[in-house]
Parts: sequence; C-alpha cells; structure tokens
Amino acid sequence: MLFVANTVGICPCCKRKTRLTFHHLIPKKMHRRPFFKKNYTKAQLQEGVYICRQCHSGIHRFYDEMMLAKRLSTLQLLLADEQLTTFFNWVAKQRVKVD
Repeated sequence: MLFVANTVGICPCCKRKTRLTFHHLIPKKMHRRPFFKKNYTKAQLQEGVYICRQCHSGIHRFYDEMMLAKRLSTLQLLLADEQLTTFFNWVAKQRVKVD
C-alpha cells in the first residue's frame, strides 16, 4: 500500500481513522550499525508501517531504538507486547479530529 505524508487511514495499532505517519520497524538510527548492515538488506531496513502519531510516539516513549530493532521489529510483535497493547487500548478511546 503506497501512502503519501499525512494520509488519512486506519491505524493498525489503535484502529482509529486518523492521519498516519511512517514507522520504520528497524529504526533508522540502527541502519548504520554493523550488525544490521550484515544481517538485513537495504529493503528490509526500509520496511515499516503507517500508524497514527499518538501510537508512534508511544512506541518510542516505551522502548529505545535497540529494543525496537532487535525485539519488536514487526507489526505483530508490537501488537503482542503487553505494555504497548495497554497503551494502544488507551489511545483507541481518545477522540481524534480529522480535517
């Protein structure tokens, strides 16, 4: 699915219809590290998901880049994380205004 910046869609984390941002599943900060250069292709490093700003900010608030890159590098793993699930459920109850 191809998106343009500020596209409105359904966030896969909180299920709200809102503006979406691109979340790199392996944070860009990790791309230059030898482990990631050796074990992932450039295409794999560029993979990501479109999620709402509130969920995106929450993911980065709870976990640092290394943890995200090594332990939470798929949408399924993000959705399965207990702490993030609690946060996503809270976000789902928040009102959102889409212009």
